[in-house]
Amino acid sequence: MKLLLCGPPGVGKTTVAERLLDRLRRVGNDFRVLHSDDFSRDTYGKLYERVTAAGPETNWLVDGTFYRREWQDRFRSLPDAYLVYLTASLDTALERNREREDAIPERGVRAMHGKFEGPRQSDLRLDTEELSVTESVDALERYVLTWFER
Repeated sequence: MKLLLCGPPGVGKTTVAERLLDRLRRVGNDFRVLHSDDFSRDTYGKLYERVTAAGPETNWLVDGTFYRREWQDRFRSLPDAYLVYLTASLDTALERNREREDAIPERGVRAMHGKFEGPRQSDLRLDTEELSVTESVDALERYVLTWFER
């Protein structure tokens, strides 16, 4: 399974990814994790290379903005790939970004929200402004376990 968490900065992707990863591992599902923040150049090319090089049987949790549809579509074309779209308002994202240890410049958050191309299709959409982190992780865990059953 390739589980892609996408959305603009400050919507909670990394927080949800880390908590979900803990839960999935506790119930015996082995996942590797990649964060787009770990790469400074050719981010989505490098993410794609890592995911595909590991083989189709490897489970991945990939956390990135995927702000361009071409990147979303490229990853969605992989077998057993699921796209989860996380959203929140720009004001909420800015507020959350200010609280981060590794905050990015406010103009960067604004620019990414402005450039973000919402997915043509997602397997799940989570509004992290309406749902708490726990509720978001609960919902996503239910879907992931259902997708594993397919």
